[in-house]
Amino acid sequence: MTKLSPVQQKFILHWGEMGTRWGINRTVAQIHALLFMSQKPLNAEEIVGALNVARSNVSNSLKELQGWGIVRRVHVLGDSRDHYESMKDVWEMFRVVLDERKKREIDPTERMLRECIAEAEKDKATDKYTEQKLRDLAEFFDTTTAWYGQIRQWPTGSLTKFVKAGDKIRKLLGISG
Repeated sequence: MTKLSPVQQKFILHWGEMGTRWGINRTVAQIHALLFMSQKPLNAEEIVGALNVARSNVSNSLKELQGWGIVRRVHVLGDSRDHYESMKDVWEMFRVVLDERKKREIDPTERMLRECIAEAEKDKATDKYTEQKLRDLAEFFDTTTAWYGQIRQWPTGSLTKFVKAGDKIRKLLGISG
């Protein structure tokens, strides 16, 4: 897969650009896109050739993708080099990404909010408005992470139906638009 089609190039370039908007290094996102599109596991040299990036950049990017849990190292019979493949199930891949983002971003924020609320309760210099805003934000995080924890366990088919139901659920609950 060292020769990319125009469609593959377009997707990989866009995924890299989107990665930067999501706070992910462009090359990391491009390697993920390449592996996602590849029908077979690729070794580092194939990735270097396909994307025309430095070998060291590929190695570091592969480590990061493995850290996220969306790329894994595999072995190919008759080849002593390490090969890499991306998760192919998009629903499971996004579950893994959401889990990792929750662990890296949401969980520390929730801990910090609880600390701030505890300090605000003791600190007479903290006004009631600030304390209430912290409580509102903490309640939002508690509610949304509890909801995520519930739907995270749903089978993919059920989750897909739920997401596609969209406005039907709103109408069923009697919520006007």
